[in-house]
Formats: sequence, C-alpha cells, structure tokens
Amino acid sequence: MEKNDTIEYSENLISYTRKQLVDKVQEKLDDKRFQHCLRVEKQAMELANENNVDPEKAAIAGLLHDYAKQRSDHDFIKVINDKQMNPVLLDYGNAIWHGVVGAELIKDELHIYDEDILNAVRRHTVGAAYMTKLDQIVYMADYIEPGRDFPGVDKARQITHESLKKGVFFQTQQTLSYLVENAKPIYPGTIATYNAWQNEK
Repeated sequence: MEKNDTIEYSENLISYTRKQLVDKVQEKLDDKRFQHCLRVEKQAMELANENNVDPEKAAIAGLLHDYAKQRSDHDFIKVINDKQMNPVLLDYGNAIWHGVVGAELIKDELHIYDEDILNAVRRHTVGAAYMTKLDQIVYMADYIEPGRDFPGVDKARQITHESLKKGVFFQTQQTLSYLVENAKPIYPGTIATYNAWQNEK
C-alpha cells in the first residue's frame, strides 16, 4: 500500500495502471462525483481487508462503480436496445441504469472484462438475490463512504463493519422505505434483494 491508502495494481486484472484508470474515470465525471468514486475505492479496500476479499478487485470495482453515472438517458437507452437487455429497464432511469447498463459501457469503452468486477458494478445500485462478497462490499462501500451524511448512515457503518451481510439487508430495507415513502417506482430487483436477504436482519 502507498501512504495515501491507494493500491498499485499487480494482478493483471485489467490493462491499466491505477493512475490510468483514475484518469479514465475522471474524464467522465464532474469533480464531486469523481471524489465520491475515490472514497468508495478506499472504503471498498477497507471492507475487502476486513472480509478476506481481494482488495485489488474491490478497489477497481469501487473506483469504477459510477463510471457511467453522468451519461445521458439517450446513451443508456441505446445500450439497452442495442444489446437486447431486459426491456423492463426502459421503465426506469439513471438510478438503476448507471450500474446495470454502466457495466456494458465499461466493457465497450474500457475493455474491462473481469466478470467479478463487472457484476459488482452491475449490482451496486439494486443488489441481487445472490451477491458475492465483492458485490456486497461495493454495494456497502457506496452507501457508507465517509462523504455520506444522511439519517442512519452511522448505524449502517456500524452494522456493516460487524457483518457485511447484515449491512446489505439494512441498506436494502432503508432504500425500500425511502422509495415507498416518496411514492417512487420500485425496480423488481430491489424487492428480490430484500426478500433474499431477510435472514440477515
């Protein structure tokens, strides 16, 4: 590890150095979103070390998780149609698309094909009924990174450091409550995640 808690890639998971990948991500995001990605990268590494998961994969997935966050709806809709993705996706928006569809943009534009990393990006927005530890780490790192400040975030941090799985359920429960209270549409995958992780109360 370097003194600034970043990681130098050594596993040949992708064809970039960290600096090169950071530059690629920075090109696509405004500074506020980019700084969030750097914090998620660091948080993901911390959770990986706590949970015996490869910190390099966690760092890469954390850095990339919002790569597509600031794309136009047109870009996402084109990918959904061109790749014949689930048409149900068209009923939703960026909050869902930037993970599920964003992974396809990462493949096409950055030529990153590691499915563990791509799945962690895909699942960071709505989770999944089955999530690897890496998926869980990026899902939670995005939610609890130090820049987050919302009611319940300290509790989420405490739960996640005690039990990654319990953190996943807590976040999913909080997200569903927010969507219901604000009369927002609920993506079916979010409900599937909630139901599947019920045992982690």
